Amino acid sequence: MRWACLPFAELGVQQLYDVLALRSEVFVVEQQCVFLDIDGLDPQTWHLLGDGADGRLQAYARLIPPGLKGPDALIGRVVTAPLARGGGSGRALMAQAVAECARLWPGRAITLHAQAHLERFYAGFGFTPVGEPYVEDGIPHIEMRKETSA
Repeated sequence: MRWACLPFAELGVQQLYDVLALRSEVFVVEQQCVFLDIDGLDPQTWHLLGDGADGRLQAYARLIPPGLKGPDALIGRVVTAPLARGGGSGRALMAQAVAECARLWPGRAITLHAQAHLERFYAGFGFTPVGEPYVEDGIPHIEMRKETSA
């Protein structure tokens, strides 16, 4: 997979279209959640894109700087394309997301709001639950946090 981690202003039009299309395909259609994906945060965040050998977007995560939604860096909108699942794309995406957060904001803890059924997956990257599970957009979630060192 070929990775690019870009601030919003550096995304090309096609890249932005591909990101929004993938997020809509998975979060709105596949997961049947009617919610406003375009929430105003994209212009203030970094965007991690993983393209496959064919040049198509296969994996994506939004990296939110510390101070924007809380004191920690935040990994959100974690998604792999349906056709890219089962071959390790999700693991590669999370490893890259954690590495990019460490590069962009060294020494800062990282938070994510995981769908509850993926708690063990994120625990494999050093994230631990914070607080109690909650329901967001009809899906059980749990906040998880990873401490980092500078």
